[in-house]
Amino acid sequence: MINTHKVILFSVMNALLCLTGCAGMGPTSVTRDRFAYTDAISESWKRQMLLNMVKIRYGDAPVFLDVASVISQYSLETEVNGGVSWNAFLPTDSEAIGVRGRFSDRPTITYQPIRGEKFIRSLMTPIPPTAVLSLIQAGYQADLVFRVCVQSVNGINNSNGGKIEVQPAHPDFYRLTSSLLKTQRSMAVGMRIEEDKSKNNSAVLLFRKHNITSEIDQEINMIKTLLGLSPDNMEFNVVYGAIAENDQEIAILSRSMLEILQELASYFEAPARHVEENRTMATAVDDTDDQVGQPSLMRVQSSRMKPSEAFVAILYRDHWFWIDDRDLRSKRMFTFLMFLLNLAETGSPGQAPLITVPAG
Repeated sequence: MINTHKVILFSVMNALLCLTGCAGMGPTSVTRDRFAYTDAISESWKRQMLLNMVKIRYGDAPVFLDVASVISQYSLETEVNGGVSWNAFLPTDSEAIGVRGRFSDRPTITYQPIRGEKFIRSLMTPIPPTAVLSLIQAGYQADLVFRVCVQSVNGINNSNGGKIEVQPAHPDFYRLTSSLLKTQRSMAVGMRIEEDKSKNNSAVLLFRKHNITSEIDQEINMIKTLLGLSPDNMEFNVVYGAIAENDQEIAILSRSMLEILQELASYFEAPARHVEENRTMATAVDDTDDQVGQPSLMRVQSSRMKPSEAFVAILYRDHWFWIDDRDLRSKRMFTFLMFLLNLAETGSPGQAPLITVPAG
């Protein structure tokens, strides 16, 4: 009779054969790969954005790489072998069992640099005024959108810290954005997209006439006065430009994505030694807190030591630049910038990263 060792041997071999024949890698890899690649692409996107802003601050050329595709292929090979021999006339018998496996993971990631026409379209082309108003219509705060995306409205200039000579904002610019925010919160302002005979889209800014409080009515009149608009009209055409042609028009000189990055990078904290050695310009003085009580848009700190509580951090020229994870305002502003970079794609929409995971 076959002894107990042989019974155990056959049971183990049978179990291993069942496992290698029935277990599939495909279904189990979906959740693991999907979230792992999402986290990796998101983190690299954040670090790339911050690195390029710091490089702009130092007069270095920014380089953006898109993740065009991710292909990850797994293979699992298993082999089970075993043997049993015995002799009824001999006092000894023998058993043997062997298991061999091989696992391989061969990811292929394709990067596509933003250059040429796509670079001009994404980074150097001004954001269309219709897109600026669409952000407000979508619920983003009007003062935030105008402070980030707009250089001037009907000749009223925003601040400009990205130039060699820092230019503070005209006081009327903050009065305008404050009135726009109050009007937006009361839902007394809206927009409409119209199409002309040439199939070109234009925006119309509308103010509500009825069911508004006297305070909001005063804010609307303030906006019209600051922009030199007709006091009797409630609808105004919106165009791209520095100066309006008449009192029926709102001319918005919007910024490009490169101008936005350059403007915000000018307020980053730079090491004093780098400024003294003329490696970068001095940090622009943000006039918003002292003059009109509006908070700074974003704060990026720097030091030689790696930060312990960072939302995003990069190492550049032996110094760490980072946004504190406890600085919610700066985190939201940084995320808004990443969204704007996609919005700045005014041409054909780009392809999202394609992830293919053969798991057989």
